[in-house]
Amino acid sequence: MYKNKITQALLLGAGLSLGLAGCDNKPEETQATQPEAQPQATETKLAEVQELVRGNGTEVASLDPHKVEGVPESHVLRDLMEGLVIQDDLGNTIPGTAESWSTEDNQTFTFKIRKDAKWSNGDPVTAQDFEYSFKRAADPATASPYAWYIEYTKMKNAKDVTSGKKPTSELGVKAIDDHTLVLETEVPLPYFVKMMAHTTMYPVHRSTVENFKDSWTKPGVFVGNGAYVLKDWVVNEKIVLERNENYWDNADTVIDKVTFLPIENQNAEMNRFLSGEIDITYEIPNEQFRRLETEYPDNIVVSPNLCTYYYGFNTQRAPFDDVRVRKALSYTIDRDVVTKAILGQGQKPAYALTHSGITGFNPETPEYASMSQQERDAKAKELLAEAGFDAENPLDFTLLYNTSENHKKIAVAAQSMWKKSLGNFVSVNLENQEWKTYLDSSKQGDFDVRRAGWCADYNEASTFLAIAMTENGSNDQKYSSAVFDKAMNDAVKVAKTEEERNKFYAIAEAQLAQDMPIAPIYQYVQPRLVSTAVGGYPDQNPQDNIYSKDMYIIAE
Repeated sequence: MYKNKITQALLLGAGLSLGLAGCDNKPEETQATQPEAQPQATETKLAEVQELVRGNGTEVASLDPHKVEGVPESHVLRDLMEGLVIQDDLGNTIPGTAESWSTEDNQTFTFKIRKDAKWSNGDPVTAQDFEYSFKRAADPATASPYAWYIEYTKMKNAKDVTSGKKPTSELGVKAIDDHTLVLETEVPLPYFVKMMAHTTMYPVHRSTVENFKDSWTKPGVFVGNGAYVLKDWVVNEKIVLERNENYWDNADTVIDKVTFLPIENQNAEMNRFLSGEIDITYEIPNEQFRRLETEYPDNIVVSPNLCTYYYGFNTQRAPFDDVRVRKALSYTIDRDVVTKAILGQGQKPAYALTHSGITGFNPETPEYASMSQQERDAKAKELLAEAGFDAENPLDFTLLYNTSENHKKIAVAAQSMWKKSLGNFVSVNLENQEWKTYLDSSKQGDFDVRRAGWCADYNEASTFLAIAMTENGSNDQKYSSAVFDKAMNDAVKVAKTEEERNKFYAIAEAQLAQDMPIAPIYQYVQPRLVSTAVGGYPDQNPQDNIYSKDMYIIAE
């Protein structure tokens, strides 16, 4: 087995650990089973009832892995489905439905599908299922908001397939037999295997999808290949999952039932945790963090998180098509106040899109980041005046954010900062929308300035920078720069080493700072309230990839 075998260990009254590293950085390596560590002497007693309740922030937009793009959806899908690879508690890439993989050139990848992998209805999971699913995600008819991700894997013909220029049959994926899947990329891509852990690369059960169409994700119909199966789904109330007895590693799964609660109000979620109704919260109210840290130190868990919080400007709508306006608003956001006074949980000010925790990449700090806040404020007012705005003709705009008390607090703070720094040169309105409506407004370009966040899909700088490319489906700012696009394309097509790729990424980051289509605000950490009864919580996974199957409830 390829994960922390806590079931066996606990039943034996001992903790057992197993460490694995992914193989996608060296073409000659093949993933294989590693020797198991010896059980330690620490005894842990399991609770009789193994049920987990998780806060999930908001109602999910869908449970179709090829129709989603948000964090709340990903949390649920990691329990319902499994890709070729998954992650361990430290974020290392480890085998999932594929028991091994190999490549000689970082361009042709062969995955071996487990012979004991099954769908929740008992059907075998095959290489053909993955071939069908990858083609479905890339098919324009599916209208996947993350089709661009398939494109960015550089899978053969992906761009032409997602744009409708070539049929899905031309995509670089082929099932050689039931247990052998071959993926081809157009250029060598050393981090390709890491990208396979993303929810867009999850397989779907073909006959269920084709027979039930849009209803295939309903309870009683849903078929998945993950550790859990969908038992109940009451919109805006709960999603309930029960153990999938057909999951290949069911013997090592401890939690029998997982309930996700879509609670948008962080104070309400906190209170339900403190009353014992929730085991793991989605977030913590910003203003309550210090009190909770003092009164409930054993429950506060702050994890690293490769995410960047930013405000995006609608570059296709006047006056935000003027870089001077965008820079003026960005400069006057006091990131130190946001991170220290409003948040204060370990977040860092952000002046670049790419998170500083990304392995191996440290972009040059843009000039405005070295200025004092007073200098930035003065420059902002000067830029706004140059753009034609003053007391007689103020900049009147709306800041859009999805419903959340934490987002609201930052929006109110930004509104105050703009007013304080720019005076009667600006008039700012705040608008909140529930998650699905907010996503639709963002896609349709129905906003002036919007709150957004981007979390790494894999640990490499392109996971952030790709979203600012002209044709990227997540480029809701509709930003377009020939210089930026060329740098990103050259990073893949021209660069031969990580060092060369990083030089192109640095060019891309510098161009973003010059054009300012987004205003980076802070780099996330992930603070949560976690019950002391929960074992196996992955507090060091930098992408916040949580699998309920790897956790367990301890008897208290």
